[in-house]
Amino acid sequence: MSFLMEISLRLIATMILAFLITPIVRRLAFKMNAVDKPDKRRVNKVTMPTAGGLAIYIAFSISVLFFFRNYIPFEFALNLVISSGIVVLTGLLDDIFELSPKQKMVGIVLAALYVCFVFDITMSSITIPYFGTIQLQWLSYPVTILWIAGLTNAINLIDGLDGLASGVSIIALTTIGIIGYIGSSTGAVKLFVPLSIFALLMGTIGFFPFNFYPAKIFLGDTGALLLGFLISVLSLQGLKNATFISLVTPLIILGVPLTDTVFAMIRRFLNKEPISSADKMHLHHRLLSLGFTHRGAVLMIYCMAMIFSLISLLYMFTDTWATVLLTIASLFGLQLFIELIELSGENRRPLLNGLKFIGNKAHRQRVLRNKKKKKDNH
Repeated sequence: MSFLMEISLRLIATMILAFLITPIVRRLAFKMNAVDKPDKRRVNKVTMPTAGGLAIYIAFSISVLFFFRNYIPFEFALNLVISSGIVVLTGLLDDIFELSPKQKMVGIVLAALYVCFVFDITMSSITIPYFGTIQLQWLSYPVTILWIAGLTNAINLIDGLDGLASGVSIIALTTIGIIGYIGSSTGAVKLFVPLSIFALLMGTIGFFPFNFYPAKIFLGDTGALLLGFLISVLSLQGLKNATFISLVTPLIILGVPLTDTVFAMIRRFLNKEPISSADKMHLHHRLLSLGFTHRGAVLMIYCMAMIFSLISLLYMFTDTWATVLLTIASLFGLQLFIELIELSGENRRPLLNGLKFIGNKAHRQRVLRNKKKKKDNH
């Protein structure tokens, strides 16, 4: 049996396992009272089971520990399972008892500390064009913790509609896996890293049919924290000695959840509200307010995620300056979109207002010239 055929069969087995486990987790969620009841902030109209991420976690753990035991080092797989288990436990407790944001952050930081000091994965240096390589030394630990906490919370914040966080994660994992696999062919990344990514991807795909609109089970914080955490940790494998491109690439891939997170923080700061406070101004909320259906809003965000992923794939074929220009153009287009849907708040459109001002000024100058010509003619 060829290598690709064997890997494909193991990945399909992971997907089938997640698909079979999900109905069991659904029944278990009701028994544990891990449910979302309808309220003014939630879009579900009936009580829904959460903690669906347990199915992904179980399938992923079995896959990396047993299905791929000949390809993924046992110590690496075990550390992945243990560290992600910490955030899964944190998310499960939140799904059952509704932890405070600070309590959830404690669990995420504990998992990040495990990654730094037991798993021994840190971002040790950053290479910036024309500035050279910067050795982070002791700063590698807080930088790594911030990286993990930021990406983990970004996926969690976007989990507001059926299939949204899981679908965006599938798009992101596919892109990261492809980039990692290409990197493994050049020796830049070990093969077991993209294999771990694809195992998580297939576990998520197996769960997805139960989560897409109309959902039968939600990811819950159990699943959203798990996906964000593992994406952050697995992407770190290529960032131990980060370059500008390797650092920007995963950020672009996760452009949708990161944009939602950053603008939520900006919005709350401008409104003088606590950063951790909840509101109904997230990306999916804004699309719904513009008249999108539930499914339409989700598909719209999928399209955005795919655009970000395609941009990140283009980075593989561009030099430094082309990457910088592509990033600037992407940010410009993103800012226009954000202002059009008022993600940062009502009447906060600095770029559009600036462009409008430039247009008005030119228009005024044309009007003045026309008046002067008419006066001279008389």
